Amino acid sequence: MDLIIKPTEACNFKCSFCSSTAIDPNNAGLLDMEYIFRFLKRYPETKSLIINGGDPLMVKPEYYWKLIEHLDEHDYPAYISFTTNLWPFYVKPEKWVDLFNHPRMGICTSFQYGGGRLNGDFTEFTEEDFWSVSDAMLKYCGERPDFIAVITDMNDYRAIDNVKLAKEMDVECKLNYAMASGVQGNTYRLSKMYKTYVDIYDQGLHPWEYNTKAMMKRLGGSATSCPQNRKCDEGIRAFNPGGDYYSCGSLADDLDYAIDFEQEMNGAMQTPLQDDPFIQTMKMACYTCPMFEICNGCKKTVRDMKREGTVEEHCRQMKTLAPRILEINKMNPDGVTPYVDESVH
Repeated sequence: MDLIIKPTEACNFKCSFCSSTAIDPNNAGLLDMEYIFRFLKRYPETKSLIINGGDPLMVKPEYYWKLIEHLDEHDYPAYISFTTNLWPFYVKPEKWVDLFNHPRMGICTSFQYGGGRLNGDFTEFTEEDFWSVSDAMLKYCGERPDFIAVITDMNDYRAIDNVKLAKEMDVECKLNYAMASGVQGNTYRLSKMYKTYVDIYDQGLHPWEYNTKAMMKRLGGSATSCPQNRKCDEGIRAFNPGGDYYSCGSLADDLDYAIDFEQEMNGAMQTPLQDDPFIQTMKMACYTCPMFEICNGCKKTVRDMKREGTVEEHCRQMKTLAPRILEINKMNPDGVTPYVDESVH
């Protein structure tokens, strides 16, 4: 089991694609640590505690030291992974350096070209800013952090530049498509994202981009993480700051598909994402298509694209990409099934 923890929705940035941007920081609560302790007692084999937000560094480091002490006290194996913009660390590294260098800790950050990643005063977080943050991590922690780049219609023309930057920094980036949450109105169309992954592979840049490699593993039958997993609620749980409990961090942003925490802590296992027929597939034709796993890997994306009416547009483009994706996966490119327009039925 992995646990996604949003300890707070407070953030020092105002990114245009983030669910936390519209939150009043004065109203941003803090997750009671007891929820995490009870979860770990129920699932002591938990592998990862994935901490995002908001931004984790809006919470005092003592909060995380308490968590580490609890893990050590009970000999839990869990590893802690932060996703943070790292600006508070850059401003005051001495406050965070001991925590960041703890053997249970891993740090990932975020950056992308083309706009959307904004400082608290709504000015752009620039490449120069990002290099400054990365240099600070190298200086105080001995390595540069991997980073996530969120791709939108506004910045997709520079998507591959993020991978080239990762290569230059000798780190890995993860190009995530923007999801419909918070101030982000619509999902970035998934087929456009896969076109970018194909281009990354064809340019020989895939060693530095996580999701391109995941696309190759998934069609080959290997299990992957978000957004190509399909069985999220068998292995992932998520907390919002108020203690609300979900099987998906992204759907937790929408306050959808909640799980009864007390029932599960008392032994029940709930799978709300697998129980809803509407989010199992974009189309019935998907079930016979070799692209099924990667088009329908994320239940939130399936739901949102169906609601937004973009499924057929996505499907038409995926049919043109499918032969090359199959070739990349060393599969028969002639195995693509014909496009079926289900909007007319």
